[in-house]
Amino acid sequence: MRIFDKPLSRRRFLASSATTGLLGAAGSFAMPGLSRAADRPVVTGGLQSGDVYAGRAVFWSRTDRPSNAIFEWSTTESFKTVNRLPAVAATPETDYTAKILAEGLPLDQEIFYRVRFQNLADVNVESELVAGHLRSAPAGLRDVSFVWSGDTVGQGWGINPDAGGMKIYASILRHDPDFFIHSGDNIYADGPLKTEVKLPDGTMWKNIVTPEKSKVAETLDEFRGQYKYNLMDANFQSLYRQVPVFTQWDDHEVMNNWSSSKDLSHDDRYKEKSIELIASRAAQAFHEYMPVATTMAEPRRVYRKIAYGPLLDVFMLDMRTYRGPNSDNLQTTEGGEAAFLGAEQLAWLRRELANSRATWKVIAADMPLSLVVWNDADKKKGFEAVSNNNGGKPLGRELEFADLLRFIKAAGVKNTVWLTADVHYTAAHYYNPDKAAFQDFDPFWEFVSGPLNAGTFGPNDLDMTFGPELKYVKAPDAGQANLSPAAGLQFFGHVAIAADTRVMTVTLRDVADTALWSVDLEPKLG
Repeated sequence: MRIFDKPLSRRRFLASSATTGLLGAAGSFAMPGLSRAADRPVVTGGLQSGDVYAGRAVFWSRTDRPSNAIFEWSTTESFKTVNRLPAVAATPETDYTAKILAEGLPLDQEIFYRVRFQNLADVNVESELVAGHLRSAPAGLRDVSFVWSGDTVGQGWGINPDAGGMKIYASILRHDPDFFIHSGDNIYADGPLKTEVKLPDGTMWKNIVTPEKSKVAETLDEFRGQYKYNLMDANFQSLYRQVPVFTQWDDHEVMNNWSSSKDLSHDDRYKEKSIELIASRAAQAFHEYMPVATTMAEPRRVYRKIAYGPLLDVFMLDMRTYRGPNSDNLQTTEGGEAAFLGAEQLAWLRRELANSRATWKVIAADMPLSLVVWNDADKKKGFEAVSNNNGGKPLGRELEFADLLRFIKAAGVKNTVWLTADVHYTAAHYYNPDKAAFQDFDPFWEFVSGPLNAGTFGPNDLDMTFGPELKYVKAPDAGQANLSPAAGLQFFGHVAIAADTRVMTVTLRDVADTALWSVDLEPKLG
């Protein structure tokens, strides 16, 4: 049982806010005595928090004009005692986004936070207040609950108001999790939307379409528009206002199967042919719109560790920035064209895993280890993920992971669990060295989930280099691909860690919140 005295306070907060008028349609309330409405900043992107750990959290919001963002937090819904943070400028240089690292948050508390924007042309003119909620990280043993998934607005499937919008975000919120891991593909910058798409049953899927979502993203403003599109969905905005997000990126934050070696010379969709310039714009938009703590010290870094009390450390990986080209993946030496995580990130991961004293070490990977993901699926040529589909001794990108798994065993790092998305279906894999071509590692689990609001595909073949055993899978039937969200095959995973036994329970769920499959993982202690 949770030690919180108000386990449902998040829901009560929302209900009471609606009753009192604190939260209106835009999640805000009016302040009297201000200048005319036309001069008041408008909160256009709601409110978000992220990277909650060790008495810290990132607060994020966005407005529509040059303003100072004033963030405040309290341990009471009434904000009887207010902790005010330094003002943050929201200017055109950041697309009017603002975020700040709030420090000194009390542990094991319900935290209520809010923002208002002061017009820089007249600081006496302020926006409405927008309020949100988070649960701070634990100081000691308490139950931990979180969810993960990935892949939002992909393959032509956008926000469909007739279908209730992106309903899976509402399903996630019903679990009242401590946090949500978005496992990459937060956007599909290379996936333009059409207003209508005909479904197999003859009905029409009707997308909201904005100018930025009607073409591939090339300019900085077009990348920003991808994130603003998601914020148009009430389910999405509600989840992010109430539950902290730990996010990472994958390829579609830039473009399909992106690496620095991507060649755009023959892609007529892109007028800009420099992949480095496009990726730089994409990274700027990602960090402007995501509540990522590394931004405060390292503006473009994605990989990081989030220490969430004695039961859990979360290691957020970046499997995109440091990789070599998508090749046949058969190199015999590590690094160079065979790089995937890269030497610096690998050294960091080894060090942080070895130093971790948490019971469970969750490795949040935006791509699976052993699923075969082709660079060119039609021609079955080249590889986009780790596997090279030969099932033998480690080669190419597999070399980094063989060394990592060998290190985890040698260093005595216990209770590692891998969570991933990317392939647009859900599955559970148990990695068994007895079944593997490479055997110098301890057994571990990998769980796959997604998509959140995108086309459903799969299942993919498994490469047996690391001995994955398929324990569960739910994917489209043979011959089906790119099923719309209307098909119901949208997935997320829920993780619960019990404080008394330290058992981790992983449950795979669908958009209707049906529990599809579950397993209890006993920790190795001592």
